[in-house]
Amino acid sequence: MKILGIETSCDETAAAVVEDGTRILSNQIASQVEIHARYGGIVPEVASRQHLLSVIPVIERAITEAGVSWKDLSGIAVTVGPGLAGSLLVGVNVAKAIALSQGLPLIGVNHLEAHIYANWLGDDSIDFPVVCLIVSGGHSDLVLMKGHGDYVVLGRTRDDAAGEAFDKAARILGLGYPGGPAIERASKEGTASIPLPRAWLKGSHDFSFSGVKTALLRLVEAGKVSSVADAAASFQAAVIEVLVTKTVAVARGRRVKKVLLSGGVASNGLLREQLIKHSPLPVLVPLPVLCTDNAAMIAVCGYYRLWAGRADSLGLDVVPSLKLT
Repeated sequence: MKILGIETSCDETAAAVVEDGTRILSNQIASQVEIHARYGGIVPEVASRQHLLSVIPVIERAITEAGVSWKDLSGIAVTVGPGLAGSLLVGVNVAKAIALSQGLPLIGVNHLEAHIYANWLGDDSIDFPVVCLIVSGGHSDLVLMKGHGDYVVLGRTRDDAAGEAFDKAARILGLGYPGGPAIERASKEGTASIPLPRAWLKGSHDFSFSGVKTALLRLVEAGKVSSVADAAASFQAAVIEVLVTKTVAVARGRRVKKVLLSGGVASNGLLREQLIKHSPLPVLVPLPVLCTDNAAMIAVCGYYRLWAGRADSLGLDVVPSLKLT
C-alpha cells in the first residue's frame, strides 16, 4: 500500500510517498528557513503564500522520485492541524483536489500524531504500550501510546514549548533563527557553567520553560553573561535535563516497552544522547531529517489510519489548534 503524504502546517512544504507504513520511496522538502530568518521568526502570511508557490512542484518531485503513478497510490494523507491556518489550507485543498480527481481516499492527519509515527519509518516491530516524548517549536508533550490511535496525554507544556524556548533564547543571545540549531552550535564552544533554574512542577509531568528563558534574559540585561557559548550551553542543559528527567520518570513508572522521541527538537544531539543514556528502556529516535517537519511521517500515519478504516470525506477542514486527544 503506497500513500502520498502532504505537509504544509508551518514553514516547510513537503511531499512523500511511503510504502506499507515503513519504506520511504520519496521525501521532498522545500524549506522556507532563509525567507523567515530575515524577520527572526515565521510570518504566517508569507508562509502560506510560499506554500502556494511550492506545493505542486514538490508533489510532482515526490511522485517522480518514488517512480510511481497516481494509479499506484492507495490514498492521500495530509496534515489538518495543529498549525498555521493559512498554511494548512494550502495542503488540505490540494489533497482534496488530488483525491477527487484520482478517486483516492483522503486521510486527514494530526501533525503531532505523525511526529510519533516517524519512529515507524524503517521499524515496524514496535510493541505497545510505549511512552512518547514529542518536542517541537509549539509542543512539548509526554504521551502514553497504548496502540495505534490510542493515546493518553500524561504531560504537556504550560507555557513555552521547548522549541519555542530555544528560539527565544537564541534571539536573546543574538544567535539568529532558527534557534534550536543555533543554540546547539554555540553550546559546543562553551560549558554549562551558568546557573539557570529548572521548573520541576512537582507532582506533575507537565513542562514549563518560560522561567528559564526569563532568567537568561535577566542575566543578559544585567550584563552578567560574558560568554554567549556558555550561556547557550547552560540554557540547553537546563531544558534538556527537565525533558529527560520527566521522560525517564514516566518510563520507570509505567509498564511500557520502549521510549519514543520525536519532533523537531529531537534532532538535538545532546537530548538524544542524554535520553538514551538515562532511559531504563530502549529508546527509538528517528533520523534528524525525520524529526523536523516532513511528509514521510504524514504518509506513515495516514497508512495506519487508512488500515484502520479511518478515511475522511471531501468536507475535511483544517483545525489549527487540534489536540492529540
